[in-house]
Amino acid sequence: MIAPRQPKVLLATADGWYLPQTARALAARDALAGLWISNKNSTRVPAETYRRCWPFHAAMKPFFHCAPQIWREKAFYAFFPIWKAWFQAQPWPECQVVHAIMGFATEPFDRAEKTGALKVVDCPNSHPTSYHGFWQRECDLWCPGERVPIPRRMFARMNRELERADVILCPSRFVRDSMLANGLPAEKCFVNPFGADVSIFRPREIIPANPRFIAVGTICLRKGHQYLFRAFELVKQQLPGAELVCVGDLKTDFRKEWPRWRDTVTHIHHLPHPELAKLLQSCTAFVFPSQEEGFARALVEGMAAGLPIIASPESGATTLVEDGVEGFIVRGRDPEQIADAMLRVAQDRELCQRMGEAAHRKGAIRNTWQDYGDRLLAEYADRLQRQTSR
Repeated sequence: MIAPRQPKVLLATADGWYLPQTARALAARDALAGLWISNKNSTRVPAETYRRCWPFHAAMKPFFHCAPQIWREKAFYAFFPIWKAWFQAQPWPECQVVHAIMGFATEPFDRAEKTGALKVVDCPNSHPTSYHGFWQRECDLWCPGERVPIPRRMFARMNRELERADVILCPSRFVRDSMLANGLPAEKCFVNPFGADVSIFRPREIIPANPRFIAVGTICLRKGHQYLFRAFELVKQQLPGAELVCVGDLKTDFRKEWPRWRDTVTHIHHLPHPELAKLLQSCTAFVFPSQEEGFARALVEGMAAGLPIIASPESGATTLVEDGVEGFIVRGRDPEQIADAMLRVAQDRELCQRMGEAAHRKGAIRNTWQDYGDRLLAEYADRLQRQTSR
């Protein structure tokens, strides 16, 4: 149930992430004070609440269309001061909550502290120490000499923002546990898994006769494709007709691995959501052995499509997936265990159907983006009430 007297929430980040979906849910409850991003208004929140950082967008535009992925990442952080200056120049709205993506909350928090607004850091990834460490480990193992492309100064900002925050918004239990393991207090953390757009992602009607597995996300070492591809190699030994579809661009850190696997998987660089929804409906299971994640949104979309989930704890899957019910929780660095789970859902159609239906119930029913936003508002209202009663 939504608490009375909804707080007004300002959402801010240099890019977009999933804040447009959050903004639409808050706007539906008349709780959006502002959406301040550099992306277009994709979810069409009210124009009076939307501000776009055009200088940052203009600086990045050539890199979106013409540059390799690694150049885009370097440009993003090189141009970050443009967003900072723009943000600091904006007139401040009336708001009781300031909600910013981790790494981009310093300037919003500076202003929130002058007004007494609740400070929320939204964490798309695990604690900075875990985030950097898990990713760098995989680079050291599979692409020696490669370094995590995010500047260390950004990880330093993240650490400081987590210390300043009143609320640490965790999309998964894995993220929360990483915060606790790194010394942050449990009372700061609020776990709220991402919602699904059920107007687009609908459950499949049939299980494909030929096993087809799907993984959605940038093909990179952090997301564990080096282990997924080795698992699929084992699956093909027993199911020669099986297919693995990977939707996502290639990251630079995968350059040494990709030549070995490029001819064994079906690779699609990008799909609009309606086309991705259709593809998901034609698949046997969603497989995602990520090595570090906040909570993969594509995983929830796979659940909404009625697919069993085969994923690692580090993907965030354990927040919604119970091992053996909605799918299988596997060790992300264990190709044999991943392959065994893939074979089980491919060879037992009744199991595949049962798990897919359970995944849809958990991932889509009462877990839309509006449900996500309503959970946020209830939490913020409760925190503000406790803050004022002290």
